Amino acid sequence: MEMINCKVNGIAVSVPKGSTILEAARVAGVEIPTLCYMKKINEIGACRICVVEATGARGLVTACVYPVAEGMEIKTNTEKVQKARKTTLELVLSTHDKRCLSCVRSTNCELQKLCREYGVEESSFEGYKPTFDIDDSTPHLVRDNNKCILCRRCVAVCREQHVAVIGANDRGIDTSIGSAFKVTLNETPCISCGQCVAVCPTGALTEKDDTAKVWAALADPTKHVVVQTAPSIRATLGECFGMPIGTNVEGKMVAALRRLGFAKVFDTDFAADLTIVEEANELVERIKNNGVLPMITSCSPGWVKFCEFYYPDLLSHLSSCKSPQQMAGAVIKTYYASKMGIDPKDIVSVSIMPCTAKKFEIGREDQSAAGVPDVDIALTTRELARMIERAGLKFEALPDEEFDSPLGEDTGAAVIFGATGGVMEAALRTANDWLTGKDNLDVDFHAVRGTESIKEATVTINGADIKVAVASGASAAKEVMDKIKSGEADWTFIEIMGCPGGCVNGGGQPIQPQYVRDTVDLKAVRAKALYDQDAAMSLRKSHESPVVKTLYSEWYTDGFGGHKAHHDLHTTYVARKK
Repeated sequence: MEMINCKVNGIAVSVPKGSTILEAARVAGVEIPTLCYMKKINEIGACRICVVEATGARGLVTACVYPVAEGMEIKTNTEKVQKARKTTLELVLSTHDKRCLSCVRSTNCELQKLCREYGVEESSFEGYKPTFDIDDSTPHLVRDNNKCILCRRCVAVCREQHVAVIGANDRGIDTSIGSAFKVTLNETPCISCGQCVAVCPTGALTEKDDTAKVWAALADPTKHVVVQTAPSIRATLGECFGMPIGTNVEGKMVAALRRLGFAKVFDTDFAADLTIVEEANELVERIKNNGVLPMITSCSPGWVKFCEFYYPDLLSHLSSCKSPQQMAGAVIKTYYASKMGIDPKDIVSVSIMPCTAKKFEIGREDQSAAGVPDVDIALTTRELARMIERAGLKFEALPDEEFDSPLGEDTGAAVIFGATGGVMEAALRTANDWLTGKDNLDVDFHAVRGTESIKEATVTINGADIKVAVASGASAAKEVMDKIKSGEADWTFIEIMGCPGGCVNGGGQPIQPQYVRDTVDLKAVRAKALYDQDAAMSLRKSHESPVVKTLYSEWYTDGFGGHKAHHDLHTTYVARKK
């Protein structure tokens, strides 16, 4: 590999030919500020915040796209550079809604941080300021273009997801980001994944905040308010309180939820185990009865919505199993309600999810096992963090507490649901035992682990080769679905997650600055916390779950896939028009 030698602020570095000034600076330990840049996704040099001086260049150049040359000397913080950046920030602020005190991104806003660093409080540029209507047409997202800085990160990540339902409308100072012909987002084939929210540097894109509904429910003495938390939340919630990425805060999370006033704190993991046994049974039935193969998981509502919009002719490949969130909600309002003698109408079922698409999912048809919605309110990790802060809880100081029984008991197989490949590995653990008729001690299927967008493996179980695939992110889903459509695919079982890396990288997870997203593999670090917990658990197979055993002995007595289980735990899909 040909290397280029250059200097960044006098520091000598050697980088591969074709590297940008930004990349060279990072090698030198110098961070150049950016706003529009996203590594490998949005390298457009549009915001002009990353300008630097470089020998051989005419004037200031944008570090994120300008290549280094042999012997180049780069200066990143000269008076000229700092003045240019400050002017750019003032220009951005000239049309920006500066109501920072009430903005959900205050103190975690990349624009706010840069303005503080460069001493920009107000803009010296006065004049025409366009105003935009807020788009809150979807159940999951709010777009406020009055806070948009036209960085186009959301456009790039939506395109990366192979959805591309947003782009630039109009020109000049009237430019705004939105859907074609300025229709509302709800009128587009948006899959509700929320990846746009995760990369927005300001408060222009936020999840629809449903915390007021939860506060109201908790204050209502006639309601029995319970909460469930998804597998990945324990690996990410700590980031909202300054804890290292990948810290497992399960115990403190439970303690916080209990102090917020929830009557019961349940672990969605029990329903992940439930999903596996129902899904495994469905797969076996399809194989025995020449059903539609490959069968594809249905845990991710963003992926399900993607399939409904873009591959409606292949919906028969989807497992009919509800997602763990919805299965948990169904069990809470049927089995739990019966055991506790509570009318399901008086239960308010709240979920804490890594995913903005979960807000859409709770309103889907055929998600009401007890005649009322399985789940009433879905919150993101970020919304829970805001509730904890508002309640004045010192999160790091909380003791570690355990989930409520019996719907708080789980297995390691359920914990890893939060990482791409986790559902597949959990399914393989159960399939291995069921097909061999043995209690197999080797439960680690490393072939389906990792953060690659697509993974394929052939697993030999009881002498038979089973071909499986794992995909995460909608673009990877498209690649897999195209192979099925063309007849190329020879897989038996496929796991698909709508977000790259799975739930640990969901659109409702803690916001990390783009510098962190560019330099830290969030997907891998967060997933490690889940795999570490799985490895330390005594029960690591879903069919060994004591909750699953109890449910099928007391409630779903006609067995896996039986009439009652099918009524409560399975669902249907609908072809959607793009």
